[in-house]
Amino acid sequence: MEIGMKNVKVFCTIALVIFTIALPPVLASVCYAAETAQHEVTAESVQVHGVHDIGSELPLWSVLPFAGILLSIALFPLFAPHFWHHHFPKVSALWALAFAIPFVIYYKGIALHEILHIYIIDYIPFIILLWALFTISGGILVRGTLKGSPMVNTIILFIGALLASWIGTTGASMLLIRPILRSNAWREHKVHTIVFFIFLVSNIGGSLTPLGDPPLFLGFLHGVPFFWTLTHLFTVWGFAVAVLLVLYFIIDSYFYRKEDRSKEEYGEKKALKVEGWHNFIFLAGVVGGVLFSGLVKIGEVNILGIHQTIENCIRDAVLIIMGLLSLKTTTQQIRKDNEFSWFPIQEVAYLFAGIFMTIIPALAILKAGEHGALAFLINAVKEPAHYFWAAGSLSSFLDNAPTYLTFFNTALGSFYAGMPEIDAVHRLIAEQNVYLQAIAAGAVFMGANTYIGNAPNFMVKSISEEAGIKMPSFFGYMFKYSIPILIPVFILVTYVFFR
Repeated sequence: MEIGMKNVKVFCTIALVIFTIALPPVLASVCYAAETAQHEVTAESVQVHGVHDIGSELPLWSVLPFAGILLSIALFPLFAPHFWHHHFPKVSALWALAFAIPFVIYYKGIALHEILHIYIIDYIPFIILLWALFTISGGILVRGTLKGSPMVNTIILFIGALLASWIGTTGASMLLIRPILRSNAWREHKVHTIVFFIFLVSNIGGSLTPLGDPPLFLGFLHGVPFFWTLTHLFTVWGFAVAVLLVLYFIIDSYFYRKEDRSKEEYGEKKALKVEGWHNFIFLAGVVGGVLFSGLVKIGEVNILGIHQTIENCIRDAVLIIMGLLSLKTTTQQIRKDNEFSWFPIQEVAYLFAGIFMTIIPALAILKAGEHGALAFLINAVKEPAHYFWAAGSLSSFLDNAPTYLTFFNTALGSFYAGMPEIDAVHRLIAEQNVYLQAIAAGAVFMGANTYIGNAPNFMVKSISEEAGIKMPSFFGYMFKYSIPILIPVFILVTYVFFR
């Protein structure tokens, strides 16, 4: 398998993303002049006519294109796999345009502002982070004898659940997915291992620090202390992780006994060793860049009428540099032995470009709170258990960061209406701590319910399929694994911690 500079199409895609972000200062100055001359929509005008107003006006059926792209992801690979493999970017673009064209026609400049906002503020940083972590982790190769037994697999899952809180669910997933795939390559029954990997490493594991998952980082930016998650979610995290690890060990032991042991590799055991270890430095650089963007306040630049912070631009530049350094300093042989290819990141980039477009009305309605089409849901949320399931259910399909923020603000408004945010947050932690626990746990845990619930879910699925594993479909994943396994676990979590 040839990789690297010869794959022109792949590198053109990546270069386009990098080029889009690498020039914010230039764009800022150009767009400022254009904004003044042509009276483009600005952030100030959106305060009057913006997201809240749109969210209160949009009917619930405006999310139909979003439902359409989800159904396409779910059904096309099942019923038309050949068509989907070759044309999924076009399908994603079709649904995006199905929403964007009437949206722009009706709302004009405000709609354009919303579209630019979600791509500049959310999508481009999102894909840069995924690209950087995917590129760097692809340069770390674990060699040696690693037997895919129930005990070894369980230990890897536990290590991943610990790492996820410190290098992010995406970082831990990209770092460990290939070693666990190689250790289980000889096994026939291994889909359940990848599914539990998504449960534990790609989602629940990221509950202990703001570095683990975006909603927790957002809470940190809004005044929640950095170590609050570690001290107040540890027992919830420990309970969920322990239950799932025990379940996994039982299930994997059952399938392990059914394996053809003649396929298991015997012979001389080789000590474990890591090649491309210098990529851990770049991985630390990514974590540092993310932390920098949350702790340092420098100012803003105007990009096409969208106010982006300078620290976020610096973060994205750091992430790009870390990824490029990894490409430059890691031998092609390591990536080849790691079975590294660019298709998984391409698939995520194309599909989520459509998802981010079509998700605009859903997020706007959600942000409108009691003034939007989901007012019945917002008004029904009263108890900690309600917050856990409401935040979790929506986070299974929508971006968990704004979902977290919506219910975070709902709790603040319910208990401390009119109080300055920083004071209200401190009071919430001191007096109604269980509500914040429920919101945080729901937003992080239930991202595991679907493939699109959290970014690394789809990445893990795509990498696994690249390795020849037939992963369940969108609905297959839900009805065969997440609903029968996760939902009972979450009911237990509710009964123990949030009733």
